[in-house]
Amino acid sequence: MIKRLATALGRRLARYLNQPIRRYQTFAISDPDKLAEILQPADVLLVDGNSRVSSAIKYLTQSTWSHVAMYVGDFRNTGLGPASAPVLIEADLEQGVIAVSLDKYERLNTRICRPSGLGEEDCQLVCRYVIERIGHAYDLKNVVDLARYLLPVPPVPVYWRRRMLALGSGDPTRAICSTLIAQAFQSVRYPILPLTEHRDEADARSDFSMSEVLHIRHSSLFTPRDFDISPYFHVIKPTIETGFDYRLLTWADRMGDQ
Repeated sequence: MIKRLATALGRRLARYLNQPIRRYQTFAISDPDKLAEILQPADVLLVDGNSRVSSAIKYLTQSTWSHVAMYVGDFRNTGLGPASAPVLIEADLEQGVIAVSLDKYERLNTRICRPSGLGEEDCQLVCRYVIERIGHAYDLKNVVDLARYLLPVPPVPVYWRRRMLALGSGDPTRAICSTLIAQAFQSVRYPILPLTEHRDEADARSDFSMSEVLHIRHSSLFTPRDFDISPYFHVIKPTIETGFDYRLLTWADRMGDQ
């Protein structure tokens, strides 16, 4: 009885947190057709969300990006077009892990992050990982944790903010958006922001050499911004990739014309 009540409360809370806020600034809107033309399997799509929960995530991570999805397919092979073909896999607050189309984010700021040098076989494995988890539930315990940082917003020290996002249930059939994508890349040992341990080693000449040992960070500690600042992901901008000529821009001559 208590478990059912907690689940119902969590769903109601998730529905509230998923509601859009009134004030939202657009500055990096990408046309769905251009996105579809540029995106490749295993590309990570970062989203500047406009919901209540997005505000909490942005505060805790001190970042523009509050949501992340993975591109897994080419809409041209479906015949449906970018408006209706489900080509993105994401962990949604209310619906859990689902497949959605690009037009879901046509009015939001986005950024493409592409894993550098990811082999074709590993690319398929990464995409398969998220596809096989369609239907998994969103981690509602994480939703409850995030709700505490909305009203009022507490003065949480920067050092602890990442930890605040890592308070999930630990159930493998439940996920949050960045955890799902991080686990997919970790399944093929592709780095995002690995922990680096520096070791001093004396060689035969008594000189010291530095070696780095990479450790896989726990998946619950990843946030959307990590894919943006990772040294292993390219930032892809559709406007530039599809051909950009600044000479074709029309500028207002006077401030009043803007």
